[in-house]
Amino acid sequence: MSSSPLRRSRGVGRRAVLTLAVLASAVLTGAFASASPAQADSFAGCIYPRVCFYRTTSDYFASRPSAAYQDKTNYFQTLGSRSRGALVVYNTRNDDVALLKFGEFVACLPTNRGWSHDLNPMGTVTAIRIIDAPTCAGYYQL
Repeated sequence: MSSSPLRRSRGVGRRAVLTLAVLASAVLTGAFASASPAQADSFAGCIYPRVCFYRTTSDYFASRPSAAYQDKTNYFQTLGSRSRGALVVYNTRNDDVALLKFGEFVACLPTNRGWSHDLNPMGTVTAIRIIDAPTCAGYYQL
């Protein structure tokens, strides 16, 4: 009988860890990305209309972006030290996608969506270009 409560408490702990892992994976991969514009105004400390970079997953879970970009450009902006090599990137924009450069490779981050290096390793993110496009048509989509 004395081992029964211990078994139960370990079972609850395992379930809590599993639930947290599933939730973290869903958030980081953008599973909750189909939010309506009213819901998508900000996310994880990233205020609309920005694309936010999180150097660590701890920064992401603390809703503490290390850098943010919001200007549409016709060129790639080289990332600074607070954003280069970020482990998580989130796009809060409703109508514009973000092109992320990984060395010479370019990938598209859709509107109201996130990307995590842990779940989709692409290399080091080095540059960003926000374009006036509602979808990633014609680009590799993260």
